[in-house]
Amino acid sequence: MSATTTSAHDHGHGHGHEEDDPLAHASLHGYLLGFVLAVILTAIPFAIVMGGLFSSTRVTSLVLLALGAIQMVVHVIYFLHMDFRSEGGWNMLSILFTLVLVIITLSGSIWIMYHLDHNMMHMMPDDARKLP
Repeated sequence: MSATTTSAHDHGHGHGHEEDDPLAHASLHGYLLGFVLAVILTAIPFAIVMGGLFSSTRVTSLVLLALGAIQMVVHVIYFLHMDFRSEGGWNMLSILFTLVLVIITLSGSIWIMYHLDHNMMHMMPDDARKLP
């Protein structure tokens, strides 16, 4: 094949595959924005915990989980360059499917552990001394 011959796939698009190249839209500005957002989303939980912003540990845990989920999205978008357009949306669909499985597994495990703890018979210190 000569250098001037183009395949059917290249016809009309030139030799650059910018739309197929995952690094084509990567820029210093995008990386810096992702880095700044990641640093902010890391500093906020530290400030919440160290400052004792919420009196309830349950609220603190939920806020930290939400900030962690947001930070994961920032990493996926700004550093892995995955969005609903990349690979025809299959990348993001696979991430959403994985998140659903992780949420089902974690929430089910926490639910089971909570109910096991709640339904177990707790022995009092006096009862423990009476056992043989």
